[in-house]
Amino acid sequence: MKIVDAQVHIWSGGKPANLRHRQVPAFTKDELLKEMGEAGVDAAVIHPPTSWDPNANELAVEAARQHPDRFAILGNFPLDNPESRGLLDGWKKRPGMLGLRFTFLQPHQQTWPTDGTIDWLWPAAERAGLPVALLAANFLPKIGQVAERHPGLKLIIDHLGRRSPAETGEAAWDNLPEMLALAKHPNVAIKATGAPSYSGETYPFRNLHDKLRRIYDAFGPARMFWGTDITRMPCSYRQCVTMFTDELPWLKGRDQELVMGRAVCDWIGWKLPQ
Repeated sequence: MKIVDAQVHIWSGGKPANLRHRQVPAFTKDELLKEMGEAGVDAAVIHPPTSWDPNANELAVEAARQHPDRFAILGNFPLDNPESRGLLDGWKKRPGMLGLRFTFLQPHQQTWPTDGTIDWLWPAAERAGLPVALLAANFLPKIGQVAERHPGLKLIIDHLGRRSPAETGEAAWDNLPEMLALAKHPNVAIKATGAPSYSGETYPFRNLHDKLRRIYDAFGPARMFWGTDITRMPCSYRQCVTMFTDELPWLKGRDQELVMGRAVCDWIGWKLPQ
């Protein structure tokens, strides 16, 4: 079974502004590859953290150029810059670039998904065949509207639909019914990334298992993508893997293969060797 992490970061531009990530000035692709090897992870989708490293897209492209069978990228650009609109048609020409990912964490960005600022993005990404991942916990109803209006646009909800910075325990799941309702849209998928960070317990994080089962039942294995966001996890990389492969008795066989990597590759069009 090929295991593909649906979300990792690499950077070299100083310590993360997000204090929940490792407070180191750089986390390189070589360091990431070493940790992946120790955990039994075959490949990973890089999400360039340009909020704290403006050069992160270029760093990711170089990693994907050197290791095309290990790294793909969901990149980003300034959504409020009119010049960005001309980037989408040629986006996939850059090594590893298979889609987009946006977070809206800065105060001035938080209304963009709902105030019309980024309405241009949805039809443009749909035309360009670019899947879009979003930290969308605060505007889930908008995701449903976009999915319905743009059926050819593949959308990915980040981090199990949890908020950032996230609560732990039951407080972290206040919008779960709202998020599960989006499963009716066949062009919406869920990234099961960062799960241990929303538990508040220790491995195997049993208070999350019923939530994961509800998400699996709603979206199905072809639209649920395992991953870590490893640089902010409260456990080892290997435990992030085995929480899903060993501790969820209902996730077996081909369904496990899908959740653990095949599904995200299919969704973003990453043709990895078998």
